Amino acid sequence: MEISRAALRDLPSVDAVLKSATAAVLLERFGRFATTETIRTVLAETRVALKSGTHDVPTIDQVARLALARLADGDRSGLRPVFNLTGTVLHTNLGRAVLADAAIEAAIAAMRDPVALEFDLATGARGERDDHVNELLCALTGAEDATVVNNNAAAVLLSLNTLAAGREAIVSRGELIEIGGAFRMPDIMTRAGAKLVEVGTTNRTHPKDYAAAINEATGVILKVHTSNYRILGFTSEVGAAELARIAAAQQVPLLNDLGSGTLVDLSPYGLKREPTVRQAVAEGADVVTFSGDKLLGGPQAGFIVGKRDIIEVINRNPLKRALRVDKIRLAAIEATLKLFRDPDRLAERLPALRLLARPRFEIEDQALRLLPHMQHAAGRDFAVSVCECESQIGSGAMPLDTIPSAGLRIVSNAGGIALERLAAALRGLERPVIGRLEEGAIILDLRCLTDEDAFLSALSTLERDATAK
Repeated sequence: MEISRAALRDLPSVDAVLKSATAAVLLERFGRFATTETIRTVLAETRVALKSGTHDVPTIDQVARLALARLADGDRSGLRPVFNLTGTVLHTNLGRAVLADAAIEAAIAAMRDPVALEFDLATGARGERDDHVNELLCALTGAEDATVVNNNAAAVLLSLNTLAAGREAIVSRGELIEIGGAFRMPDIMTRAGAKLVEVGTTNRTHPKDYAAAINEATGVILKVHTSNYRILGFTSEVGAAELARIAAAQQVPLLNDLGSGTLVDLSPYGLKREPTVRQAVAEGADVVTFSGDKLLGGPQAGFIVGKRDIIEVINRNPLKRALRVDKIRLAAIEATLKLFRDPDRLAERLPALRLLARPRFEIEDQALRLLPHMQHAAGRDFAVSVCECESQIGSGAMPLDTIPSAGLRIVSNAGGIALERLAAALRGLERPVIGRLEEGAIILDLRCLTDEDAFLSALSTLERDATAK
């Protein structure tokens, strides 16, 4: 007890710590209030430890450094850059598409200064923010008009609410999809105020099913591109072109939701051919909706393109204001769309497409270069080897189609717990390394690893941490 009392008397005061050289750094970086409160907290916790006899009396500098570590940790953003080595290129949980340099530069410019967001520089009158991308979207898709909202679910919601609020929306049972986060198409339709009318069966829907369901209460026919799953076997669906003819004959608008959506044919890049937005427009859909942050490779956005008279009505919907995009995202969208005007250099300039088109031999060469570094960083309790991988596009796009890739396979000589600890250590790096645990191994698919030097720097940190322990 006497020792504890003596130790408590030797504990430095808050004022003494605030006068130290380390505290001067704290005050400059975090301000007086946060610095003082953190020092008080560190001293309070130390006081409890001293009373229990489990802690030595810290010096003034040690207290200040403990406060610095705590403040620095709390100041670090949760939106930290990571190495996406999961094998999923457009990983929803990791932010989907990496933006092009042009989009990043445009967003920074929009953040730095006031911009003519809704201001017509020619007339000095109020302008429309959609005008910044309207002409581009029409040129790239062949649509008469276009508008943009904050994601594709919002695009579908707004379109359905405009066309079918209080009315019936006809959709095939095989197209009632669920997207990420248990977000279901029927729920979107209900929130839009539309009455769901299901036609056909899960695996087979015919033209006669749609024709029989159309009546005076029909507000829209909805076609949903099932990009996040596929039904195989005894199946039948009505194509968009044929469905457009049925809708036109009955004077009912057709809404074609492409989901991921793409503005270019992906087959030249070694990917499966997906219906393009231009194709969907040409097939006769009155409205087409698609995403901006998936196959298009831009920031999160939802595009609505189609017939001018319908887009005008959609833009007058009060919901449009609630779902609009801000100047920063709009600037990045505009810059991304402009890249598609030069398809010959698109893969060079658009990171998402560049990563998807990256050849396997290039990734294998990278894996061979990194193998000894990964082995050294992991230590002798692990065995690292080069492995073949199958990357996924991600975000619900082409779920059954994979892309040949390569990576590093790490197995443990000390059991599964050691492997989980290594995975946790990789996630705990200053720039976390995110792989996947698969069949008793950590798999690091290298398809998305573009900054090899930064990765090696991260591995050296892992090695030092392991040595320290």
